[in-house]
Amino acid sequence: MAHAIHADIAASISELKVNPMKVVASGDGMPVAILNRNEPAFYCIPAATYEALLELIDEHELLKIVEERMHEPAVAVSLDDL
Repeated sequence: MAHAIHADIAASISELKVNPMKVVASGDGMPVAILNRNEPAFYCIPAATYEALLELIDEHELLKIVEERMHEPAVAVSLDDL
């Protein structure tokens, strides 16, 4: 059965066991597909890339909240009231 691999670099689980940091570095900051019997088992990414992905997800969630609230009525406030 054919499987889509969503990475430019792939490595076997055996390669990962021998030298995990070399496998991660081979992706140059991008995901590395880890194959088990020539099928993708998981994707390996550096910590900085993972953190950037989490930031993007967080920003996307915040954007959805902003878009939902943009159409709510505004409340007028003067600076003297603050």
